[in-house]
Amino acid sequence: MRPIRPLLTAAGAAAVLALTATACGPGEDNAGGEPSASATRTASSGSDGFTIPEDLKGRLKEHGIDIDKWRDGEWKNWDQDRWLREAKDYVNPIIEDLWDPDRMREAEEPQRPVDEGDISGDEAVTDPEPAPVEAQAVRSPYHSASPASGKVLFDGPQGSMVCSATVVKDPANPGKSNLVWTAGHCVHAGKDGGWYRNIAFVPSYNDSGESAAQLEDANREEIAPYGVWWGDWAQTSEQWIDQGASTGGQGAPYDYAVIHVTPEKGGDGTSLEETVGTALPVEFAAPAAAEAGSLQATGYPAAPPFDGQRMFQCQGEPGRLSIEADQPTMYRIGCTMTGGASGGGWVGTGRDGKPALVSNTSIGPVTGGWLAGPRLDQGAKGVYEAVSRKFAGR
Repeated sequence: MRPIRPLLTAAGAAAVLALTATACGPGEDNAGGEPSASATRTASSGSDGFTIPEDLKGRLKEHGIDIDKWRDGEWKNWDQDRWLREAKDYVNPIIEDLWDPDRMREAEEPQRPVDEGDISGDEAVTDPEPAPVEAQAVRSPYHSASPASGKVLFDGPQGSMVCSATVVKDPANPGKSNLVWTAGHCVHAGKDGGWYRNIAFVPSYNDSGESAAQLEDANREEIAPYGVWWGDWAQTSEQWIDQGASTGGQGAPYDYAVIHVTPEKGGDGTSLEETVGTALPVEFAAPAAAEAGSLQATGYPAAPPFDGQRMFQCQGEPGRLSIEADQPTMYRIGCTMTGGASGGGWVGTGRDGKPALVSNTSIGPVTGGWLAGPRLDQGAKGVYEAVSRKFAGR
C-alpha cells in the first residue's frame, strides 16, 4: 500500500513540535471492560483472512461503521460521527504489512505547533526560557545505545504520522512487559477528535542509523529489525480527551499515554521486553524541577531540519513551565529536537539510583529551542496501572 501523504493545514505547515495529549481519568479505569483475548487476531490487508473480533464489531456497529469495508479503507473515514473518541471505544485491529517501509519512512510529525502566546502561564512558577541545546545524534546501533526507544506510527485525518516512545516495565508481568509509554497526542486527537488508527510501535527503528537516501531501498527487516508491534489497547488521561487541542498548550500537563502492544505476525509468546532486552521503570511523583537533576530526552525528530529517520537526544537540567495556573507545572529543557520527538521518554535517576522514565516530550515552540513534558503524578500512575491490570497474567 502506498503511503498516505498528509494534507498540511496552515498551522501544520509551520509545525515544529506536536503536543497533543489524550486523557484518562486520574487513577480510574475507563476502559469499559476487559479487552478480548481475540483482540490480537490479525486482519490481512486485502485478503479473505481479515477478521475483527466480535466485541470490536459491536463497538464499530454502534457508530455506524461498516466492518466489512474496513479492510478496503473504511478506517480512512474520519467523519466526526464515525470517529471513536471515548476511552472504552479504542479499537485497532491489525492489518498485516500495512506499515511497509515506504509508509514507515514517509510518516510525518503530528500537527501541533505551539505559539509563544499559548504558554504565558503563571510567571511565579515559570522559569526563564532555557538556552537551546543542540540535539546529539545517538550512536548506532540504537539497540545498544538506547534499546528501550522506538517510533510510534499511526494514521489520522492528515495521513500517516509518527511519534516516539519508550518500552516500560509492566508491574503485572515482570520481565515480560508489552507496555509502551508515549504522549497522549500520539494516540488520541483530543477534544475535537478521537482515537487514531493503525497504531503500531517499532523498537529501534532504523537501528543502523542509515540516512533517508540509504533507506529508500531498505526492506522491512532493516527498518524494523525487532518487528512491528500493534497497539491492542491504549489509555490516556481524561483531561487530554476533554481538553487536548491540535495547536497550543491545552491539556499538555496531562499529555501521556500507555499502549499495550502485540507482535503483528503473532510470534511465540516472547514479550516486547524480552525481544529488545530491556524496559524502563516509570518514576511517579518525581522531584520538582529544581531537585530533578539532569534529564535526557530521546526521540526521532521529523520536522525540519530533521527528517525523522534518525534518533537524537538532549541532556539538561529542567526548569519549570506553567501553562495554566490551576494545572500542574511541567518540566522544560533546552533542546533543538522538533516534531516527531513527541512522546519520546525523558530519563532521570530514580529513587533507587537507577535510570527511570520521569516524563515524555509533549510541547515545544514553533521556532524550536526547548521541549516540555508533564511531571508524572498519581493520574499518570492510574493510567499506567490500569493498562497493566488489564493484561495481568497474559
